[in-house]
Amino acid sequence: MEHKEQAEFAELLQKYSAMVLRIAFSNVKNLQDAQDIAQDVFMSVLTKQPHFDSEEHEKAWLIRVTINRCKNHVKSFWNRRTEGLSEDLSYMPKEETGVMEAVLALPQNYRNVIYLHYYEGYSINEISEILHKKPATVGTWLARGRAALKNTLKGGFDE
Repeated sequence: MEHKEQAEFAELLQKYSAMVLRIAFSNVKNLQDAQDIAQDVFMSVLTKQPHFDSEEHEKAWLIRVTINRCKNHVKSFWNRRTEGLSEDLSYMPKEETGVMEAVLALPQNYRNVIYLHYYEGYSINEISEILHKKPATVGTWLARGRAALKNTLKGGFDE
């Protein structure tokens, strides 16, 4: 790898590693597995060396690959035959722990659209392109995810 390529990869890693790790964690609910998936995603960048038309394309590609790797992990024989450890969220501020636990309890599709909409700032149409789903489907998942979170968190916050 040339010096220029190393610098570009280091910049990509710096810019997106936290996002990729958060997406992986919200899908597999285990920090160690999420770290393995994030590492695998960035190894894909090194081996495939995809060409990105824009920064948005680059970010969307990383999100799509991360979600696909998470789905593969969840379906894998190894994962189905093992019992994961419950994730310790004590490193998070106390006020965020309840919200994160509620988000992690959502079905995977709801978790992904909630994350992409609220944490990454994507619109429903942008999420539909990333996930290769119809905008109506994404809108439904977002509405159902919000409703589930509201019901779960209702007792913890004053409205």
